[in-house]
Amino acid sequence: MWKLAFRNVLRHKARTGMTLLAIVAGVVGLMLSGGFVQDIFTQLGEALIHSQSGHLQLARTGYFERGARSPEKYLIRNADQISARIAAVPGVDDVMGRLYFAGLINNGHSDQPIVGEGIEPAREAKLGSSMTITAGRKLEKGDAYGMLLGQDLARALKLKPGDWANLVINTPDGALNSLEFQVVGTFQTFSKDYDARALRIPLAAAQELLATRGINTLVVALKHTADTQRVADVLSGRFRADHLEVKTWLELNDFYAKTVEMYDAQFGVLRLIILLMVLLSVANSVNMSVFERVGEFGTMMALGNRGRRVFTLIVMENAMIGVAGAVLGVVAGSLLALAVSAVGIPMPPPPNADLGYVAHIRIVPAIMASAFLVGVVATVAAAILPARKVARIPVVDALRQSI
Repeated sequence: MWKLAFRNVLRHKARTGMTLLAIVAGVVGLMLSGGFVQDIFTQLGEALIHSQSGHLQLARTGYFERGARSPEKYLIRNADQISARIAAVPGVDDVMGRLYFAGLINNGHSDQPIVGEGIEPAREAKLGSSMTITAGRKLEKGDAYGMLLGQDLARALKLKPGDWANLVINTPDGALNSLEFQVVGTFQTFSKDYDARALRIPLAAAQELLATRGINTLVVALKHTADTQRVADVLSGRFRADHLEVKTWLELNDFYAKTVEMYDAQFGVLRLIILLMVLLSVANSVNMSVFERVGEFGTMMALGNRGRRVFTLIVMENAMIGVAGAVLGVVAGSLLALAVSAVGIPMPPPPNADLGYVAHIRIVPAIMASAFLVGVVATVAAAILPARKVARIPVVDALRQSI
């Protein structure tokens, strides 16, 4: 039967070619749309990780829920010891401390509320690969009183690299403290809101400003983003007794989850449309092929073959065409994905973002497998109904189609 089915597939070249074309087009469409969506999610996630949150953050229990208004109440005092223990966990690339504060920045003419971060410049420079410096440079180890401003914040205050400004904040003890900092550069991240109110200064300067030696969070950079949940589970178990809680970048970036939900809904509809087009195109081709061969099947039944054998033969033929079309579709889709990725697709900024980017088509094994299965299953499923109809046609009526 398989040999006969194979010969029939090769004999009806025009019909086979039409069906193959429909399958290949559908598989390629599913691969390209799925790879495009996956690239959007991956690039957005990496941009947030490498510009703001890192892969993981550790803080005192309760800080992530209630610490935004009073970060001084949730300070980690023994940060060096904890950092060493975190760095020993397999998969961890680096650990850095951050001290958060809120206050005012004054340029000599006006005040602006800000959210500040005391950071370790050398380590943050390595993590912040997705932070774009729009003017000046990044903070360096020797910048004792240097300051890096969000692009929109600098624009609002009319500050540029080389200018000086005062930071005014309340210390944990309730005293008012002020220090003067020199702007060394301005930055732009994936979040427009963040750029409009954020600034960064060296960790030592932030501790001096707040009159404390503690930090708020330990930011963990991993070697591979895929290890995030595994490392988070390990750290949660090790530091629960120290009253530290661990948050992943997914938990820290609510914006990402909402953006993914929106894009997933939009492209989910697109994938559904492509799937329906595949099913309808393949069904149309299979129907035409089967009903043009009714006389041929009538001859088979006149020679003693039962309708069940005819049904099996039709399904086998279409299974072969489905597998061949799906394989060709996966190969063509992979080649097209590589070609498009080599050129890139310029994209505008996502919602609430300030940076455009260049999208690519990712070749994802799971998407390839699902597209392959859709091609095969759609072809076989499309053949079942017409095969049943032909198998039930009386032999006399089937033979008349040859006259």
